[in-house]
Amino acid sequence: MPAHFGTLKDLIDQARKLEPIRVAVVDAAQGLVIETLREAHGLGIVNPRLIGVPEAIENACRDLGWAARDDWIVPASSDPAAAAKAVDLVRDGEADAIMKGNIHTDVLMRALLKKESGLRLPERRVSHVFVTDIPAYPKLFGITDAAINIAPDLTAKAQILQNAVELFHLLGVEEPKVAALSAVETVNPAIVSTLDAACLALMGRRGQIGRAVVDGPLAFDNAISAKAAKEKGIVSDVAGDADIVLTPDLVSGNILAKNLEYLAGAVAAGVVVGLSVPVTLSSRADPPAARLAALALASLMHHQTPRAAPVKTAAPEPSLHCAPQPEHACCPLS
Repeated sequence: MPAHFGTLKDLIDQARKLEPIRVAVVDAAQGLVIETLREAHGLGIVNPRLIGVPEAIENACRDLGWAARDDWIVPASSDPAAAAKAVDLVRDGEADAIMKGNIHTDVLMRALLKKESGLRLPERRVSHVFVTDIPAYPKLFGITDAAINIAPDLTAKAQILQNAVELFHLLGVEEPKVAALSAVETVNPAIVSTLDAACLALMGRRGQIGRAVVDGPLAFDNAISAKAAKEKGIVSDVAGDADIVLTPDLVSGNILAKNLEYLAGAVAAGVVVGLSVPVTLSSRADPPAARLAALALASLMHHQTPRAAPVKTAAPEPSLHCAPQPEHACCPLS
């Protein structure tokens, strides 16, 4: 059974014990990115592949007093070329994970999700999980999906939830407690998220979501505060002790994650799941601590998850024009 990780520091400590992973860093010429990689490399977590304009990467490294080896640098003249090169490195077996550098998310995701040459997997939805370390909460806390799926329906939510549950299994949580969030804790046909949450809770009880305890609808206070749940008379195995919250949509998930980060001092390690390799998807404003934790999470995912082959051929797909992804981009391939 995997070790149980109570904090992101525990996760980083475990990653230090594993073999370094080869990380393709897309558009690496940014100070925060280089600072994170210098620390991660020094801790033995990663061996970087720095993709971008060589002179810019060398200058960024020099500014931080870190000498980049020649064999680390992979030339690419533009952001789309850098994203495509990262995908090629993975498909050629030369990279174990991808890290977003100083590149817009939409450009990176376009390359990752491209049907004919990306990293999509058959029968898997692509989604995002924030694994957060919150000073006021006693354990690691998952938020999904706050970055990719815009307005998932019930079927999509079940797949997003399954991705997050499997990730928490890797973190040593044998049976994650999942709160399907809404604004209220009662089913109201006028609020679609309460209907979805109730269905997900029933699916969980019937074993349709593997090895997890799912309850909902739950408002956020009931999900994380046993006192609030008790005051409202809520009897639940999840209330007050959630490991994961499934948000109704991307907007609410993104607001929740950033509120916790900026107002509650949380460190949020973001990772894309459902692709053939882990992808760390940090905001360009994220501090090195969040980026380092995300790389440690990617290391754990690489070492504990069997490598799956990406789709080799598929019908062409129109280019994507924003970071959050439309439904057809994230759903399983047949």
